Amino acid sequence: MSGEELEKIKKLYIEERKQEAQRGMINIIVHMGTCGISAGARDIFDALVTELEKVDLRHIRIRTTGCAGLCSSEPMITIEIPGQMPVRYGHLDTQKVVEIFYSHVLAGRIKTEYAISTGWEKPQSRVAGG
Repeated sequence: MSGEELEKIKKLYIEERKQEAQRGMINIIVHMGTCGISAGARDIFDALVTELEKVDLRHIRIRTTGCAGLCSSEPMITIEIPGQMPVRYGHLDTQKVVEIFYSHVLAGRIKTEYAISTGWEKPQSRVAGG
């Protein structure tokens, strides 16, 4: 795949996320890198799917991503609500993630006792070698 093709995919992805935010789409992102999976991220994902099916809301989407670089905090999720800073939750189990779903996603109250960070990640830059 060429650099141009990758840039086109990136721009399309960014545009799709902007449109979702404008429509009020809430994203629940389950971190499912190898470390997350070994720590129980599949169970977290399944619990979220079960709860979302119960409430049947179309403006909430569960997505997966890879490792966030905080392996010791796995399993983790990130909640992205349009107009708010994202919140990353860690050291989760299925009971905690259900609490987060009903408190933060549906009622707008962050579960601070499970939150490990807020805000957007900054792009990484390479260290110049010498």
